[in-house]
Amino acid sequence: MPAEVKERQYQGKVHQLSRDLMNAWMAQLARANETGEPTGAIMISGNCVELLRAFDIHPIFPEVTALQNAIRHQSLPLILKAEEVGYSSDSCADVKADMGLFLSGGMGPGTKMPYPTVTLCNYVGCNVYVKWFEHLAAATGSELFMLDVPFLRTSEPTAADVRYVVKQIEELIAVLERISKKKFDIDKLREILRYSVRAEEGYARSKDLCKGSPAPFDSYFDAINMMGPINVLRGTREAADFFDEAVKEFEGMVAEKVGPLSEERFRMVVEGPPPYPYYRSFRNLFTKWGAVAVASTYSTVGGIWEWGFRHDPARPLESIAEQMLTENLTNRSIVARYGQIKRYVEEWKADCLVIHSIKSCRLFSAGQGDMREYFTKELGVPTLLVESDLEDPRYYAEAQLRNRIDAFFESLEHKKLVAA
Repeated sequence: MPAEVKERQYQGKVHQLSRDLMNAWMAQLARANETGEPTGAIMISGNCVELLRAFDIHPIFPEVTALQNAIRHQSLPLILKAEEVGYSSDSCADVKADMGLFLSGGMGPGTKMPYPTVTLCNYVGCNVYVKWFEHLAAATGSELFMLDVPFLRTSEPTAADVRYVVKQIEELIAVLERISKKKFDIDKLREILRYSVRAEEGYARSKDLCKGSPAPFDSYFDAINMMGPINVLRGTREAADFFDEAVKEFEGMVAEKVGPLSEERFRMVVEGPPPYPYYRSFRNLFTKWGAVAVASTYSTVGGIWEWGFRHDPARPLESIAEQMLTENLTNRSIVARYGQIKRYVEEWKADCLVIHSIKSCRLFSAGQGDMREYFTKELGVPTLLVESDLEDPRYYAEAQLRNRIDAFFESLEHKKLVAA
C-alpha cells in the first residue's frame, strides 16, 4: 500500500460560511418557536420551499434534523425509541430518527424547534414520504397537505403533468394564505425565485469546476456543506451570496491547482448517501488512497442544477412545478440514474464508481447490484459496492468496509502501474 495521502484544511472558508448560515437558520426556528410564527415541514427532494418563503412561513426539514442528530452521534436512541412503538427494524432510518425525536419529547439537535403549523408532503418518487408525513402531522397536530408529483416517465414532463402540479400549487397557495393570514404576492415570489436562480447558478458552477484536476473540493463529502444552502436556504439572499463566495473560493483554488488532498490519485463518482454517524471515518477510508469524488448523485437529491435547469421568475408556478417533476434524483427512474452517472464518469473523467448502498433506503438501494454489473461489464468502469446506513450506526462495520475499499484501490493502483 502506498503512503497515505493527507487531507488539506483548504475548505475552511466555505465550510464555515455554510455552518454559520445553517446555525442562523436553526436560531431563526428557535425564535419562531417562542413567538409562534407559522412554520412548515417540507421534504428536501424536489421541494417548493420558495412558496413557503413567499408567505413568511419558516421551513422545517425533518430530514435535515435527523441527519444533524446522526452526525452528532445522537440518532440511535431515537431509532430505538421509534422501534419500541412499532416501527420495523428495516424501515427507513431517517423516518425512525425523526419520529423518535417527537416520541422523546424534543425536536432538533441541541435546540428546541417549533412543531410545524403545516406539514407539506411534496411526494416525489419515494412512497415512504407519504406515511412519514402522515405520522408527522398526527404527532404534531399540524395541518397536512399532500402535493402529488407524478413520477417522471420520460426525459421531460408532459404539459398535462405540469398543469396537474400547478393546479395543486394553486390549492396550496390558498391554504398558505389562510395559515399565514397573508395574501399571495406573485411579485414577492418572483424576487425569491431570482435569489434561487443565483444560488442554482453558483452550485452548478462549483460542481462544474470539479472537472479540473485536481478538483477544488470533494463533490460527495464536501458537497454536503453546500447542500444545506441550496436545499434549505434556497430563495434567500444569504444563500445566493454564499454561492457567489463559494465560486470565488473554488475558482481561486483551480487557478492555483489546489485540491482537498495533498495528492489526487483517483477520481471517483459516488452513488448513494454517506453514513452520517461515521461520516469522518468513512471519508478517511478514501482519503488515505488519494481518492476524491468529482461528482455524486446524492448531491442532486434536491435538484440536478448542473444540467441547466433554473427557476423562471417570469413563469413562477410553472417553473416550480417543473423543478419538482424533473430536477431531483428521487423522481427519476433507475435507468435515468444510470445515464446521470455515465455522464459524470465521462465528463468529469472519473477513474471509478463507488456505490454506497443504504440498508434502510429502498429508494436508493434498489437495483444497485444491477447498476454495479452494468458499469463494470457493459461500460468497463471499475465499480465498488459497499453497504451500511445513512442513520443507523448498527449497520456500520468499519473493518469490513476498510478491507473492501483497500482491496479495490489496491487493484486500481496495480492497473495504473501496469499501464504506465
